[in-house]
Amino acid sequence: MKKLLLICFVFVLSGNFYAQETTTKTTKSKTEAKTKKAKSDADKAAADAKKESAKAKKEATKAKSDAEKATADSKKAKSDDAKAKNDAKVQGIKADTKAKTVKKDATATKKTGTKTVKETTEKAPKVADKVTGEYNGKKVYTGPKGGKYYINSNGNKTYIQD
Repeated sequence: MKKLLLICFVFVLSGNFYAQETTTKTTKSKTEAKTKKAKSDADKAAADAKKESAKAKKEATKAKSDAEKATADSKKAKSDDAKAKNDAKVQGIKADTKAKTVKKDATATKKTGTKTVKETTEKAPKVADKVTGEYNGKKVYTGPKGGKYYINSNGNKTYIQD
């Protein structure tokens, strides 16, 4: 009889252990399911946040490149404007000098009888003429129109007739 009681006692106690274990498994599985769901929701939220972040970065990059293009266009427009102003100044200066030379030429021209004499303070333009020979120990140059001359002791051109 003692053996029977002992077996029943062990059976009762073992039944309690198993029952507690099954309830904790279901509790654990429910908790695990909740945590898994929370993790999956958190992962989805993180993925959505990454997507939004990527979109924001793309938009920021696009805005930055648009701003850089606008800055470059602005700089180009400013440089073009400065070039145009500089060209206008140069043209104005050229026009002023032409007007001054015409005015000087008009005042320097004198009429004496039937001859018109023109006095100018301008020197002949410097043109690289070719050296073609010698005349009385001086170099003979040929001008752009074919005239031959040499430079005399005063530094003036003296033309040679053939």
